[in-house]
Amino acid sequence: MTRTNRRDAGTDRRLLLLVGPVVILAVVATAVSIYRLATVEPRVSLPILLTLTLLAAVGFTIKVTVRIRSTNHHIAWSETAILVGLALAPAEWVVLCVGVGIGASMMLAPNRLPLIKAVFGIAKNMSLAGAAGLALHLSGWDPGRQPIEMVVPLAVAYCTAVVLDELLTLPVIAHATGKSGRELFRQHLGLRVASAVARFPVIVGTLAILKIDNWLLVAVPPLLLSLHLAYSARVRSQVERTAWRQLAQATDALNVIDLDVVLATAVHQASELFSADEVDVELTDRGRTVRGNTGEIVYDGSSADAPPAEGWVVQEKLVGHDESHDLGIVRLRFRAPVELNEREEYTLSTFASALCTAVRNASAYQELTRVADEHAAAASHDALTGLGNRRQLLDHGTELLGQRHADGVTALLLIDLNHFKEVNDTLGHGAGDEVLIQVADRLRSAAQGDDLVVRLGGDEFAVLFQGLSAPAVATHRAERLLAALQEPLDIDGMRLRVEASGGIAVAPPSGGMPELLRRADVAMYQAKRSGGQQRIATYAPASDTADVVRLSLGGDLPRAVAEHEFCVDFQPIVDLGTGAVVAAEALARWHHPDRGDIDPIRFLETIERSGLLATFADTVLDEALTAAESWRAAGFDLPVAVNVAPRSLLDPQFPDRVANRLRAHDLPPDRLFLELTETLTVSQLEVVDQVLERLRTEGVRLALDDFGSGSSSLSVLSRIAVHELKIDRAFVVAMDTSAEALAVIRSTVDLGRSLGLSVVAEGVESEPQRHALWELGCAAGQGHLFARPMPATRMLATLRRSAGQFAPPLHDEGAVVHLKSGRRPGGRGRSDRLPHLPA
Repeated sequence: MTRTNRRDAGTDRRLLLLVGPVVILAVVATAVSIYRLATVEPRVSLPILLTLTLLAAVGFTIKVTVRIRSTNHHIAWSETAILVGLALAPAEWVVLCVGVGIGASMMLAPNRLPLIKAVFGIAKNMSLAGAAGLALHLSGWDPGRQPIEMVVPLAVAYCTAVVLDELLTLPVIAHATGKSGRELFRQHLGLRVASAVARFPVIVGTLAILKIDNWLLVAVPPLLLSLHLAYSARVRSQVERTAWRQLAQATDALNVIDLDVVLATAVHQASELFSADEVDVELTDRGRTVRGNTGEIVYDGSSADAPPAEGWVVQEKLVGHDESHDLGIVRLRFRAPVELNEREEYTLSTFASALCTAVRNASAYQELTRVADEHAAAASHDALTGLGNRRQLLDHGTELLGQRHADGVTALLLIDLNHFKEVNDTLGHGAGDEVLIQVADRLRSAAQGDDLVVRLGGDEFAVLFQGLSAPAVATHRAERLLAALQEPLDIDGMRLRVEASGGIAVAPPSGGMPELLRRADVAMYQAKRSGGQQRIATYAPASDTADVVRLSLGGDLPRAVAEHEFCVDFQPIVDLGTGAVVAAEALARWHHPDRGDIDPIRFLETIERSGLLATFADTVLDEALTAAESWRAAGFDLPVAVNVAPRSLLDPQFPDRVANRLRAHDLPPDRLFLELTETLTVSQLEVVDQVLERLRTEGVRLALDDFGSGSSSLSVLSRIAVHELKIDRAFVVAMDTSAEALAVIRSTVDLGRSLGLSVVAEGVESEPQRHALWELGCAAGQGHLFARPMPATRMLATLRRSAGQFAPPLHDEGAVVHLKSGRRPGGRGRSDRLPHLPA
């Protein structure tokens, strides 16, 4: 016997176990009735018996049909007919009339029920008649009473019939549909209760009418038919309302971005929505089929390998509203033939259209994620050696240094190959590349545990050590790594010996990865200057001339602040397409009387350590807002961008000072951009989150400066909600010669577009760079191509002289521009491309 046959046989046996007791109960009721009629001989006129039989047939025939899975279930008026009959004739006659009337209606029906259903229907109603008659007798029923006195006995008998009907019917329906009895009991419960309550007054009213004349019984069947029509309309209305609500919930549940979740949700929701035994969703373009029901997914895999499914199938294509996309098919499977009504067909069509849209959206997001991952991988790895690159080192190192409770010591080893230029000059760049590949492989093999090995560029490598028990351990690991390079390399049949110099630095208490890199670089060049006497050098502050300069600058700071030696220049930010200025960045400068102009990179850390940061920041902000105020008064409403030191974000009063200065200069908050630099080292602090949130609440715009260089990263972007990304100038300068730099720019532009952020490129110095950036989708840029930093007054004069046009447009107005594939410059208009304009 096959599995299917065994399952069907088991199903039939369980069904017999459910139907059998009902049949036995009906047989007992019939036997008792016949015995009573034979011994007591209660007399009833033949017209009354015929009317009771007709009433039972009508009560069973007029019904409301509800489909659950592939089985139709009916809500009839049998209890009403039974109670009216019991009020007019002895229970013995009613039991027999119910059996004859219902049996006759089944025989005359155009679509005959299967034998077991017919037997169950007759037996159940005869059992109800017997049980209701017994309840009526026990409650003290007297046919001679007035109608008002009949209410209590009739109510007891009626409740007995209704409750017994539920107890006998629900297990059979649960078996046929596979649903739980509890679930079926809750389904349409309110409607069933309301219907039962509404029928009882009909019974009492009918008996009151019959008190006038028993011959009025012939009017009861038409009355039942009228009530049935009204009840049916109410049931249909409620079923339709429930169906539309379920459709709305089902389509809402599909609004997710994970394709696997979309397909699983579609299977579960369609099974519930259409009361299907099983649902298939087949995506023809992917060759994938997902099959299941309300409770589980039974198959998810190749359509060609999907096991055959049995049953009656109703299917709908997955097409959009415009029918321009045909993604696949959704199939509803039933164990027996089912015909959907017009409302169900429309619901299926709407559901299939919503599923098509959800699949397209999830597929698009999946593809976007894949491309973004590819770009991220390309941007963080060296194409030649497969090692990580500078960006990966900065991102990983910054994250590591930003952890408050990092275990152990973090150190960095920089490795530079000695005389590598001679290899390129003598053997060619192909041999040089092979040397770099083999060096990378040896370093990778010699590294331990969590050591991160990267190629910084050229012949320079770096290894980041973490979790060291002591700084001296870094020296031992560095010795082992350089020892791995001593064995000769085999390059095109020649054996070459590689010499290298290394510099070690332990993570400093401040300055993050840029400072760690600088210190390791200082140590490495110390080893190279030793002339081979020292292969590895460790960073020593005494030999760091940069620290000496900082120390001297620190002593000059009080005088510089008091004598206003700090000034602010402004560099315009230009729309790459039109050449029009859209904003300006404020750049602080220190006009030192002895050292000349000093760049902020050299003095900002000194200012932070001196305790003068708040005064310095307020001075720069005031000058920037004063300039923006003067430009606005002259008709040039330009936002101004001001760099924010990381330590300023640790000051809870900083947002209040910013807001007060904006009000003092009568400038809208969105005219100010605060550029966050190297904020990752403090971005995990709760106070920083609070400061940034307050700035955003005030309406101030935020930008991530030098994005891609490591001082800001995707991890920062996921934590800090900003409005703008600024591409580091190093990538712009290298984009013509470095595929890596181009990949970083492209991925940054794509990321900004997907997140709705504007992207500004720094360091634009040539028209080819401007064209390339614009074609990649970058909307704005700044650099020497447009203008060098200048004082506010000269900026205003230039604005007036050029009418805000700092470069000729790339294309004439109205010209047809053929863009590269995937190019979408801004997409929504200039003010949406650049949050510098009102966003």
